[in-house]
Amino acid sequence: MTEAILLVGGKGTRLRPLTVHTPKPMVPAAGVPFLTHQLARARAAGVDHIVLATSYLAEVFEPHFGDGSALGLHLEYVTEKEPLGTGGAIRNVAERLRSGPDEPVLIFNGDILTGLDIRALVGTHQSTGADVSLHLTKVTDPRAYGLVPTDDTGRVLAFLEKPQTPEEIVTDQINAGAYVFRRSVIDTIPAGRPVSVERETFPGLLAAGAHLQGMVDSTYWLDLGTPAAFVRGSADLVMGRAPSPAVPGRRGDRLILPTARVAPDAKLTGGTVVGEGAFVAEGARVCGSTILPGAVIEPDAVVTDSLIGSRARVGERSVITGAVVGDGAVVGADNELRDGVRVWCDARIPAGAVRFSSDQ
Repeated sequence: MTEAILLVGGKGTRLRPLTVHTPKPMVPAAGVPFLTHQLARARAAGVDHIVLATSYLAEVFEPHFGDGSALGLHLEYVTEKEPLGTGGAIRNVAERLRSGPDEPVLIFNGDILTGLDIRALVGTHQSTGADVSLHLTKVTDPRAYGLVPTDDTGRVLAFLEKPQTPEEIVTDQINAGAYVFRRSVIDTIPAGRPVSVERETFPGLLAAGAHLQGMVDSTYWLDLGTPAAFVRGSADLVMGRAPSPAVPGRRGDRLILPTARVAPDAKLTGGTVVGEGAFVAEGARVCGSTILPGAVIEPDAVVTDSLIGSRARVGERSVITGAVVGDGAVVGADNELRDGVRVWCDARIPAGAVRFSSDQ
């Protein structure tokens, strides 16, 4: 297998305000755009040609990655004029593929962090003679996902939408967002209109008698669709819990990028990343968080499981927990922001304006 399609067109609405100025796959995770980790893992698995299916803020990708040669890849870019869904995006880039009709094409989503054995998925596809093979993973609570039951040989039996009752939970296997298609199957997807592979293509193939094979790989898997998940994924990359050859430094409790400055008595733990040009001042404590380039954490601030956007500022003694502070925003001194709070880009929160405890 030598080529793949990478779906990077989504708007990342669940990640806003991180994605106001930056497409989701380009938001930094462990010091580099998340997409870098996916490209590096694909290259390590033997892929050398990748077509990026872009849409939202499509102009950002090529200036950063160019032709892919720096990563040992040949990259091409195809931009959707109108959103086409997962299946439509795959069909829209088909003319850039080089594979023969029976050759495998890897397809993966731009928001999944996974330890999937890519070679094993392709091997399963080829050894079973499948038309499409799917990476499946097991989850403790499958209610938020589409279920994919298989027989004892791994052949897919059905695609079940998110279960609503305990009786509908017939398996803990879910679609994990990476596939191998027989090249000719891609050409059967309708062109020029929105198509969902999950809701239309896969059920349609199954109904037509096609062979869809599932491979369960329950290594590390995380959907980075929410701010909390994205921050956790970045920390897991830094600490080595999630695999990637693209982390720009040693695995450990913290990753400090070149030109970042950290005061000697500041404490960084839990896979924290401090981006280029960022500053963490004296007495500050940062755990499990991502501090993007140019951001400032002022003296004695405490930041936990949060993402602080580019050029943002967290004031003295402020406590930020499970929150997102957008690019260029300023959180004044002595504020408390808790789980789920999203401070929009360039917003200003005055000193002592938001608190959950007494100011004494």
